[in-house]
Amino acid sequence: MKVGLVLPLAEYPWGQPSYGEIRALALQAEDSGFDSVWVFDHLLFREAGGPTEGIWESWTVLSALAEATDRVELGTLVLCTAFRNPAVLAKMAVTLDEVSRGRLVLGLGSGWHAPEFDAFGIPFDHRVDRFEEALQIIVALLRTGRADFAGRHHRLRDGELRPRGARPGGPPVLVGARGPRMTALAARYADLWNACWFGSPSGSVETLERVRETCLREKRDPAGLGITLGVNVLVDREDGTPAGPGPAAPPDADILTGSPQDVAHGLRAYASLGVNHLILNLNPHHRDAQRRLAAALRLYRAASRQSPGQVNA
Repeated sequence: MKVGLVLPLAEYPWGQPSYGEIRALALQAEDSGFDSVWVFDHLLFREAGGPTEGIWESWTVLSALAEATDRVELGTLVLCTAFRNPAVLAKMAVTLDEVSRGRLVLGLGSGWHAPEFDAFGIPFDHRVDRFEEALQIIVALLRTGRADFAGRHHRLRDGELRPRGARPGGPPVLVGARGPRMTALAARYADLWNACWFGSPSGSVETLERVRETCLREKRDPAGLGITLGVNVLVDREDGTPAGPGPAAPPDADILTGSPQDVAHGLRAYASLGVNHLILNLNPHHRDAQRRLAAALRLYRAASRQSPGQVNA
């Protein structure tokens, strides 16, 4: 099982990370053995009656990280197709895949935070309809290099991707989905499926079963759809005291937590459920917290080598 890490792009109560800080965390994650780093795609956060919280634009940051890093996969969790023209987005994806030497995972979703749509003048209506059209365009362009499409929300005539980039079929496409219609689209078009946010491995069992049932309804072998999950995680401090949830986390949030041994045990449990790629979200995320998580990763990897038949390592 691959294990990745979400990088902090957003302004939280403890401050807005600079690009230099984000880059340093990405390099530390790569040096520590994580398989991937991921970024959220938002324009702002704004709750009713509350202050606006900012966030860096994800694609710009990911492009810079493609040059800064050497080994880790680079993923979007997930890129909102409503924010960018879908054909142009496909062009962006093959270009970044070339820059990163084939390390991009193109995570896509429909978006959910209405205030950012309103603030930037982006339509929020018919989100899944718009997403389905965008997904068809993006997948066709990435996999074949050409697309014609005439839908209610998007039109494309004689679209063509040249050059094709590092991989002839383009980067793998991940769809973030929890509802039945979005999950069906993932089963129909995507290489990977994702849902967030989990803590205890047992909390994901029902969701994973629904995804596999959806694949069967869509006449797709469930084994052919990669399973990825986003998991909130905190590792206890070196003195054994709980790290506690971050200021932005609800007090009842489901979080995988405990000692490095406890967290490693949780990773093994996720692997035993057939998860292919686990994406861990630290909150707050700083260098010391990441070091403690890396210790859990090393324990998980060591146990996987000792008992390869018991986990999907």
